[in-house]
Amino acid sequence: MFDQKLHDSLPETLRPLVRMAGNLWWSWNGSGMSLFRDIDPQRWDLCEHNPLVLLRTAAPERLSQMAVDPDYLERIQRTVARFDEYMRAKPGTPRSESLPTWARQNFPQATADHPIAYFCAEYGIHESLHLYAGGLGILAGDHLKSASDLGIPLVAIGLLYRQGYFRQRVNVDGWQEEFYSDEDFRELPLTLLRDETNQPLTVEVPIRGRAVGVQIWRAEVGRIPLFLLDTDCDRNEDIDRWITAHLYGGDASTRIVQEVVLGIGGVRALRALGITPHAYHLNEGHSAFLTLEMIREQVTTGVDLDTSVKSVAQQCVFTTHTPVPAGNDTFDAALVQEVLGGYLTEVWPDAETVLGLGRRHPNDTLEPFGMTPLAIRLSRSANGVSKRHGEVCARMWQQLWPDVPVDASPFIAITNGVHHSTWVAPLMRRLFDQYLGADWALHADDPELWKKIDEVPDAELWRAHCLLRARLVAEARYRAEMQWREAGESDQMVHGARRLLNPDVLTIGFARRVATYKRWNLLLSDMERAIAMLNHPTQPVQFVLAGKAHPRDNEAKRILQQLMQWKERRELRGRVVFLSGYDQYVARRLVQGVDVWLNLPIPPLEASGTSGMKVVVNGGLNCSILDGWWIEGSDGQNGWDIGAAYDLPARGRLVADDRNAADALSLHDVIENQIRPLFYDRNREGVPRGWVARMRASMKTLAPAFSATRMVKDYARVYYR
Repeated sequence: MFDQKLHDSLPETLRPLVRMAGNLWWSWNGSGMSLFRDIDPQRWDLCEHNPLVLLRTAAPERLSQMAVDPDYLERIQRTVARFDEYMRAKPGTPRSESLPTWARQNFPQATADHPIAYFCAEYGIHESLHLYAGGLGILAGDHLKSASDLGIPLVAIGLLYRQGYFRQRVNVDGWQEEFYSDEDFRELPLTLLRDETNQPLTVEVPIRGRAVGVQIWRAEVGRIPLFLLDTDCDRNEDIDRWITAHLYGGDASTRIVQEVVLGIGGVRALRALGITPHAYHLNEGHSAFLTLEMIREQVTTGVDLDTSVKSVAQQCVFTTHTPVPAGNDTFDAALVQEVLGGYLTEVWPDAETVLGLGRRHPNDTLEPFGMTPLAIRLSRSANGVSKRHGEVCARMWQQLWPDVPVDASPFIAITNGVHHSTWVAPLMRRLFDQYLGADWALHADDPELWKKIDEVPDAELWRAHCLLRARLVAEARYRAEMQWREAGESDQMVHGARRLLNPDVLTIGFARRVATYKRWNLLLSDMERAIAMLNHPTQPVQFVLAGKAHPRDNEAKRILQQLMQWKERRELRGRVVFLSGYDQYVARRLVQGVDVWLNLPIPPLEASGTSGMKVVVNGGLNCSILDGWWIEGSDGQNGWDIGAAYDLPARGRLVADDRNAADALSLHDVIENQIRPLFYDRNREGVPRGWVARMRASMKTLAPAFSATRMVKDYARVYYR
């Protein structure tokens, strides 16, 4: 996106910022983000870190000041030069072949003419673009950024939500309240694509016998184009204009029509754009209808149905992210036929044949239609997102291959990773630039690179981490004061926010979606022991919490409400704080500032998890149940394990009756007897040498193994070929 009007309105020396603001590359480049923030830090927060809004609304006198500041102008020149150099290697651009990227050297199969098409229902690129709800979206955002850094020819397809995911408030009673607000797409780095007559470029999708128009927007994520589909078109009926209003909003009827738009509309959008993909990556089952559209395309050109099915399956790869049944969308057969109607029988002999593709047992007409079985059956490969999750998936979907033993299941595993440049604090990034090399992020998956962390003096590494903890405490106080005032708390409570937490105290973070299996209730399950631990006279502990419950999950909301009762306990007020409005900004502050990141899922319900991976490059340590990614990561020296290793049950039995009690006991024992003494054991200079040694061990073993650089390379080598 390039806003010519905005460009012309700025002082000449600031105009390069407009071009950079139109590409989300700045969001994972520390110098890029600081260029916008430093114009007006307060306004930067008010506009939710949206650089275009900042440039449009900043005071003219402030812009004039920055326009003649030689140090600031030099920063602009350096950053824009880096951006231009980065973009010159974009696949398909003139002379890009002469610029080396990992993909050009290692993955020649995909080209700018035949890229990978990546489909996902949500994308967590940056907090200013409200296209994400949680972990799936954040993972997708990190995937795009890493693919961009590696030079992989990839295009992404998603939905553009008019009101995004809900915003969160927690009222005075501790109950979560949701609210929505309309996005003004003109204020975002988005371009509405137009045809040769200058009309919005649209495709049509079949929904309940109507041809619903879908217009296409484009966002630039570094070298990756992200195409977003939007049904809020003048030509559509009101009910259809609301299809893309909310992310994960509404009921099953809303979800299925969104998934029709994403899958069928996504394929038709690629055709309208003249893009013929090398392969299609279905990131979760939400886009699985794309397989039916590809089959329809082939059959209408004269290819027989069986050949078309096999051909489409050879072009598609599928990633599932959840072992939780609620995370796998299913729909009543009657609803599928109501929504897609004649589309199902356009090329298939009857609707039941298609519906059978979405069932574990194809001939069981009472079984609902599932998007995950459809995606698995019509893909050449399917994977879980950790080794343990791959094992869980093999058992979970064994009925799709009744003649194949579980240990020979075609399910594979590609463990998730995180995009270090997005999540590392600028202060820690500077240390890495100095000791690991300026191009460390491009080689984030190299274990040899991370051995250089031993060259950083203990005191220097510890000081950087302490400064980040102090910043988190200041942020927590500021946000708590605002949210308590908004919720109508007493003046005493509001003013008390300024005394929350202590920048020198062991700080444990716990932030994720509020759900039963995440076991938030273990934190304060033994209240007396928790109070004693938090208020220890010489070795106190404090918690910083954040998370959202799904709007329709009242059980999760009750868990949150019960947790919020800590506010009524005078003994806990200074030691526990919950930050509402959990988003990417809050997540960055948390993962960059905590000493320990806690994870308490019921095994084996954590498919992977990525939040704990993000603390690693910021000097934080993990304390986790042995589930998801942590089984692969833990070696006994780079963090702490809660409970015992979990063996998959023969028949899917999840946990013993006393599992919660045992894990709560283990949690307290680990904190009190291992974590806390190590943190407070200081030398004469005030440095906890044993703790810093564990920080180094964590970085050396976990940072390369759980980087998105490694993850995306794995997809390219194993999957995309």
